[in-house]
Amino acid sequence: MSSVAPTGGGRLYGVGVGPGDPELITVKAAKLIAAADVIAYHSGTHGRSIARSVADNLVPDTAIEELLAYPVTTGSTDHPLGYYGVISDFYDASADRLAEHLTAGRTVVVLAEGDPLFYSSYMYLHDRLSGRFTAEIVPGVTSVSAATAALATPVSRHEDVLTVLPGTLPLPELARRLADTDAAAIMKLGRTFDTVREALRQAGRLDDAWYVERASTGDEHRRRVAEVEPGRVPYMSMIIVPGRDRRSDSADRHRSLDRPGYRGRAAGVTVGEVFVLGLGPGPDRWLTPEATEILDRVGHVVGYGPYVDRVPQRAGLERHSSGNTVEVDRAGFALQLANQGESVAVVSGGDAGVFGMASAVYEAAEDPRFAAVPITVVPGLTAAQAVAARAGAPLGADYAVVSLSDRLKPWSVIEKRLDAIGAADLVLAIYNPASRSRTTQLGQAQEILLRHRSPHTPVIIGRDVGRDGEQLEVTTLGDLDPATVDMKCLVIIGATGTRLGPHGVWTPRFVPAES
Repeated sequence: MSSVAPTGGGRLYGVGVGPGDPELITVKAAKLIAAADVIAYHSGTHGRSIARSVADNLVPDTAIEELLAYPVTTGSTDHPLGYYGVISDFYDASADRLAEHLTAGRTVVVLAEGDPLFYSSYMYLHDRLSGRFTAEIVPGVTSVSAATAALATPVSRHEDVLTVLPGTLPLPELARRLADTDAAAIMKLGRTFDTVREALRQAGRLDDAWYVERASTGDEHRRRVAEVEPGRVPYMSMIIVPGRDRRSDSADRHRSLDRPGYRGRAAGVTVGEVFVLGLGPGPDRWLTPEATEILDRVGHVVGYGPYVDRVPQRAGLERHSSGNTVEVDRAGFALQLANQGESVAVVSGGDAGVFGMASAVYEAAEDPRFAAVPITVVPGLTAAQAVAARAGAPLGADYAVVSLSDRLKPWSVIEKRLDAIGAADLVLAIYNPASRSRTTQLGQAQEILLRHRSPHTPVIIGRDVGRDGEQLEVTTLGDLDPATVDMKCLVIIGATGTRLGPHGVWTPRFVPAES
């Protein structure tokens, strides 16, 4: 039980009464309910409270009861701020009602189905009252625990990740998260059931999913999700997707491909294919039709987590995410899948051939095991192109592209290249200009280029171009402040002839002959 320091008045308790079976109410909760001055509970517009019915035998006759009935339970309302506006007003009014009791020194117990801080209405009262009165939380058995107990099936083992999801998520997001987790519990069903079932199908998890209705009560029902009639699903239901027991799951590719002694594709299996493609710098509209067509038909997508997240989940697609500094290992995994006859897309942001995964795939493919695997690189829109287009036409003539990251090459090499680019009077697009651990390189690059360029040379800084929060700044080489640049930025530094005009920044196609 946790508490917040008192500031005056009575004492507020958020008490979990469990998932439905009164015998699952904790001893602590039962004592508090029986001794309360005020018992409060939520309900829908009908006025029937499940939490109140669970605790019925414990509520004393002397208690003042406060029914907190929601004014609406869907998004339809005439409130000027919509559904969330009317609900916010409801919580304010409910908190005011309870505050009167607390100010009078009464003990107030708010009953919560399951646990008070797990998708519970109590949380919103806690937000409004805990700063003014002593507030304590008594945890309860959650509906997830009750549903998994009803199935009597282990849900997560060893390092499995269990994800709890609201069924109200958009279909693509729900399908993606289901595909990316080991085990899942999906709440808030009812009207969302059709969408949830389609998300399970797209994620390839429908056959493993179980439906549990009113867990722990006398009306408990359980069956496979594929067998459930959509029109008869109440809100008080849940879907459980158990993780696989990998001790005996020889089909799990993550484990089987990485096991010691792996020797390549099995006898008789036709070799697959690896596509290496760029997703563009951000928005879906910058994804090429060719890349879209490939993503619609491959069986596997492999890549850095945020890039894999951008690929819509669908039936038959397996997703394999990994960290940001294991490019060759990631490429080798994709090639192993292809060696077993699978079709694989290895994804990068921007263009896969520009500081992306294409080079890593070719590096891994030097292993003789992968000599027969076809590799196709599919072009994508680069970040440099996107930032340049936002600013005008700064790449209208000869230009160079450099990454300031010294993870794969020494800084001394980068310095020599920057000096040569400055001397050659090329426009420069800079990738990876800074990071949390690299805070000095852009300033050093600025100093090198100022040896060759005027301080008035136009500089473009594009941050998150094409995505939410997009920013574009035009400054000069002399006024550039490296402290304002981070890993989300791409920097373009003009050449001698680059101009800043009324329509933007542009570099002429012609260069005067040297005298």
